[in-house]
Amino acid sequence: MKKYRPQLFFAAAAIVGLVTSFLIIDWLRGAELRRAAEAAISVTSTAEVIVAKGELAWGTKLTPEMLQVVNYPANALPDGYYKSIDELQDAVLLQDVKANEPILRSRLTSGKDVGTGVAAVTDPTKRAMSVKVDEVIGVSGFIKPGDHVDVMVTIDESTKAQNPVAKMILGNLKVLAAGMQYEKSGTEKDPKPVQVMTLEVDIEEAEKLALASTQGKLRLALRNPLNNEKVLTKGANVASLLSSFRPKAVGNKDAQPEYRVELIKGADRKEIKF
Repeated sequence: MKKYRPQLFFAAAAIVGLVTSFLIIDWLRGAELRRAAEAAISVTSTAEVIVAKGELAWGTKLTPEMLQVVNYPANALPDGYYKSIDELQDAVLLQDVKANEPILRSRLTSGKDVGTGVAAVTDPTKRAMSVKVDEVIGVSGFIKPGDHVDVMVTIDESTKAQNPVAKMILGNLKVLAAGMQYEKSGTEKDPKPVQVMTLEVDIEEAEKLALASTQGKLRLALRNPLNNEKVLTKGANVASLLSSFRPKAVGNKDAQPEYRVELIKGADRKEIKF
């Protein structure tokens, strides 16, 4: 028995080592599985978010039939989302919303008496005013609700229209609506489309816009949304237009400067050049 004692100790140590190794490997696998399960649970955790069933235009007053509840990943919820359709009672869209797009607080106005359409999206301290503009020069094809524009007017100062003046009269106005209306002019039988813009203005701006629309032709200049600079201009007329980019007169570098002296003697005056 004593002869085989070292071999028995060696075998026992080997068995203990194997068992310990299997236990460690099993524990590591279990820890990895637990981490994977926790990650899966965090990914699959969801929250209810209110979205639009279909495309909705700005100015629309929301009703339960327009909305639905969907589940969003809890770790990817948008800022300002709604959890309940009841929270959106009497809310009006300030911007267009696509189908299945979340309804966010930043895109809504609320109030039972706010109305719909342009009235709903107009600042309570301002007014909505519609004017006809030139379709081509006013870049109206690129202007949409929510954009900001400057307003220019061209007015004939004389009855013979010999000295027209163009002037920037209003700056950084918000566009509330853009559309077409059909009008007849002169003896034309068929009405032609006319571009109409609805702008958000205060009382003083409304007065200027009303006068400009009756006394001249309006043009719109589209602004970059990041540009809030206020610019005052002198306006332009035919004389200033034709004088712009005029080449400067080039003098003779070799010519000697001319000096003039006026000699006064009593009532006599005499000019001497040298």
